[in-house]
Amino acid sequence: MAGLIVILIVAVLVLTVLARSIRIVPQARARVVERLGRYNRTLTPGMALIVPFIDRLRPLIDLREQVVSFPPQPVITEDNLVVNIDTVIYFQVTDAKAASYEIANYLQAIEQLTVTTLRNVIGGIALEKTLTSRDHINTTLRGVLDEATGKWGIRVNRVELKAIDPPASIQESMEKQMRADREKRAAILQAEGQKQAAILTAEGEKQAAVLRAQGQREATILQAEGQAKAIDTVFTAIHEGKPDPQLLAYQYVQALPQIAAGDSNKVWIIPAEFQRALGRIGRDEDKDVT
Repeated sequence: MAGLIVILIVAVLVLTVLARSIRIVPQARARVVERLGRYNRTLTPGMALIVPFIDRLRPLIDLREQVVSFPPQPVITEDNLVVNIDTVIYFQVTDAKAASYEIANYLQAIEQLTVTTLRNVIGGIALEKTLTSRDHINTTLRGVLDEATGKWGIRVNRVELKAIDPPASIQESMEKQMRADREKRAAILQAEGQKQAAILTAEGEKQAAVLRAQGQREATILQAEGQAKAIDTVFTAIHEGKPDPQLLAYQYVQALPQIAAGDSNKVWIIPAEFQRALGRIGRDEDKDVT
């Protein structure tokens, strides 16, 4: 019976030793091993063996990229205005040993370092430039933080300003200024539109007047050419027909009613050739009678 109890005790001790000797580290984690109070090694992901009752394991350290958002911090700008700025830090532990022994609490250290660095950077920039220079501020903060946290085994990958809140009075003044600028731009755009419309209208009227003048000129030219051709045709026909004075006198007699139709035609001038032609016509008629 005593031997059985001893065997059971030995088995329990063996199982306890085995349980304390085998450690499993998850992926993207690390664990520091201390032997007799001093750093021994860093366990990587997977299964590892340690010496029980001699080796001690520190808490797991996350090696993944972490995101920390800090509460708004009051910061004074170069023009003595207080603004509240929210920051977001993206960092990653690259050395578990340094993160365990070089700094007591790296999260708190990063927060305090971010606040002091932010105040130094914003203190040399005016409010208006602060609102429009986020990329410059982010780059400056990242450079300072990455340099300071390098010895802690931490790499700062990115720093972002989540919000920049100026005082209420400044916000109201900025809104009024922005509203005035928008109204000014709207008025300028409207004036430019009216100007362009007037220019286009004037150009359209000018082109229309030019086209009308060209049309009238071409119509006048065509009309004159038609009259010239008609006169030329009549003149040619007359010469080809070889009219005698009697025919011309007859045509003149036929044209007399049209000449007399005008109200202003009070005095008629009868050419001498017409009188001779009429006399000849009378003699010819007397001969026909006899």
